Formats: sequence, C-alpha cells, structure tokens
Amino acid sequence: MAENLALPPPSRQKSEKEGVKSLLLTLALLTLLSALVGGGFGLSIVTNIEKRVEKKYASQVAEVGEKSPYSGDITVKKLAPVVANLAGSETDWIRVEASVVYKSGFEFNPDLVAAEARQDILAYLRTVTLAQIQGASGLLHVREDLNERVKLRSKGMIQELVLETLVVQ
Repeated sequence: MAENLALPPPSRQKSEKEGVKSLLLTLALLTLLSALVGGGFGLSIVTNIEKRVEKKYASQVAEVGEKSPYSGDITVKKLAPVVANLAGSETDWIRVEASVVYKSGFEFNPDLVAAEARQDILAYLRTVTLAQIQGASGLLHVREDLNERVKLRSKGMIQELVLETLVVQ
C-alpha cells in the first residue's frame, strides 16, 4: 500500500516544456525592455538634436540681414528691342528685350548709356551661333556675357542688364 501512496516520478517532458516556456518568456521580456530603453534613448537624442538645430537656425536668421544690391536710389530703364541675325545663318534671327538697372546718383545721360548698351548687345548677338544659346546653360552664358559687356561699356554706372525676353526664330 505504501507503494500506491508514493508520488509518481516527475515526467521529463513536462519539465522540458516548462523550461522552454520560461526561457521564451524571459527572452520576450528582455526584448521588450531593450526596445523601451532604446526608444527612450533615441527620443532623448532626437529632442536634443532638434533643440540644437533650432538654436543654430535662429542665430543664422539674425545674421542673414544682408543688404540687397538693388537698395538705395536705383532706376530701371527699358531698352528698345534688339533684332539681329545669328552668326553662321541667314535664316536664324534673335530678338532681345532688356532693361538696365543703374544708380540714379551718377551724373550721366541715361539715354546715351542705354543706346550704347543696345549697340553693344547688337554687336554681341551677331557673333553668337544658335548652338551657343541653346538650353539653360546657353542662356546663362549669354546673360553673363551681356552683363559683362554692358558694365564695361558704362564704366560701372550700370549695375545689371535684365533680359526680359529672348526669342530665336
């Protein structure tokens, strides 16, 4: 009868299942804990970086107060349209409408300087080929060249030549 009252020996399968369950539960808890710690650390770093960027941006906005080259006593004079044929072709024509920006304080005749600038633009456009003015970079080169020529011609009295229209036909 004593043999009947004894507890049965623990089964090996139950202890292995319980060990696997406890191991998986421990791994899940550690993963959750590491995700929470990593998320909190990342959040604190992001807020710190945002504060630094906002501080830096606020200081740059205060420094940007540069003076515009068009401030002060300036005047814009519209030039008459310039029509010329392009170099190397009798059938390709170009028409340019532009304005010059100059300071009003100079003592000079703006009509005379505008006429000289127009004449210089005409002389330049007769030397340009169609391939040279194609595309955005070609337009940029034409604009830079015309600005340089007008500034040299006016001895610095004209600040800039503004191209209003440029039509090639």
